[in-house]
Amino acid sequence: MALCMRKSPKLINHLKYRMGLFDMITPSSWNSTSSHHQEFPVTAPIAHNLGNPDADLSVKATLFSACRFKSTKPGKQLNSLNDADDNKVLDFPGGKVRFSPKMTFISESPEERTQCYRVLDDDGQLILGSNLVQVGEELAVKMYTDMITLQTMDTLFYEAQRQGRISFYLTTIGEEAINIATAAALTADDHVFPQYREPGVLLWRGFTLQEFANQCFVNKADHGKGRQMPIHYGSNKHNYFTVASTIATQLPHAVGAAYALKMDRKDACAVTYFGDGGSSEGDFHGALNFAAVLEAPVIFICRNNGWAISTPTSDQFRSDGVVVRGSAYGVRSIRVDGNDALAIYGAVHAARKMAITEHRPILIEALTYRVGHHSTSDDSTKYRPVDEIEWWKLSQDPVTRFRNWIESKDWWSSEAELEFRSSVRQQLLHAIQVAEKAEKPPVADIFTDVYDVPPSNLHEQEKLLRETIRRHPRDYPSDVPA
Repeated sequence: MALCMRKSPKLINHLKYRMGLFDMITPSSWNSTSSHHQEFPVTAPIAHNLGNPDADLSVKATLFSACRFKSTKPGKQLNSLNDADDNKVLDFPGGKVRFSPKMTFISESPEERTQCYRVLDDDGQLILGSNLVQVGEELAVKMYTDMITLQTMDTLFYEAQRQGRISFYLTTIGEEAINIATAAALTADDHVFPQYREPGVLLWRGFTLQEFANQCFVNKADHGKGRQMPIHYGSNKHNYFTVASTIATQLPHAVGAAYALKMDRKDACAVTYFGDGGSSEGDFHGALNFAAVLEAPVIFICRNNGWAISTPTSDQFRSDGVVVRGSAYGVRSIRVDGNDALAIYGAVHAARKMAITEHRPILIEALTYRVGHHSTSDDSTKYRPVDEIEWWKLSQDPVTRFRNWIESKDWWSSEAELEFRSSVRQQLLHAIQVAEKAEKPPVADIFTDVYDVPPSNLHEQEKLLRETIRRHPRDYPSDVPA
């Protein structure tokens, strides 16, 4: 039909005149590459028929068809094909496609892997010719001290779990740069949808060490009222949505929030984190497609650390990592060295600007390595060699690399290092002591904050629970107010 209409201009003009679409459908509108939806005027013949029930269906179909041509926006490269030979190019729904007499299959993998953006070398020295976003002394020092704080927090909370003082913990060892550098490139108005290995983002935004301790020790001051496992943080104040253990479910949520920010014309975006294992979930694919089609300002940050608990990436996918999946869904993408804080900061800084000003999703794959165990419920030495872990820990540590860089700028010293590490350790030990001694949330909190008026079955469950605690007091914690 496209060929027929292109070769019959008189027929086109006649149809446009009869349907009242002379000012609505033009050849230029079929080839539009505008990046935003456009409004369409309602011409006189159509306006005259809007009150006619018999004509209503055809009018709606006409308006929908006209809008569809405008809103279908394939990549610009698809619309730049030469129309000189109609036997070689056809304007399919979705964009122009060139024909070829040769049978060619797209390769399952490129000849060369996608390059990885890097600014600092292994020794923390700036690579000559680097394209980087400038970072000043104040910002750089805060980034580094927050990485030290995150490292120290992981050490002390992990030890507390091993001592039986908290039930569960999960570290960010080896991924401190991804946590802090991404947070530094965002603003407080950006909405964060974390996985569970991003407490550094919350730390950067002002969540206190005491608040972290309160959540892990599940006391009355915990914002979640003791209903979540340790490390499942959340803060409405800091636009940080509560962590959920279910893998990748946060991705569609982030897209929906981003679309809402776009509709409200906010100068902000949504940011969501996930691991390489999360990219195998259906939510990942649905979220990327959803974001691309709706042009949502959302940044997807994949922490590709090599392992989804005990599953290596070689058993996770056959593609060149996660970054190549973006183009399949029409999402701009970049691969970054996840152990290079400057590279991460620059990539996220640029991604945020593109997401908000151009109304588009961005996919960032940060290549790194999970030095710690998956969690305190895991022993990673059962499925990977110890010398591999030690090599990454010693030669590719993101904290050491960034320290070398700020010391080369005379922004940090060994004396400042010792003083800060000692100070933050003391602050954390004090926060742990306070959190451990604090009163636990009451049993009643289990049944609140879901229904405005609790239904009868919840009242019955609460009654039965209280009776069970009264009959079997030794089976329930004595420090939980009944």
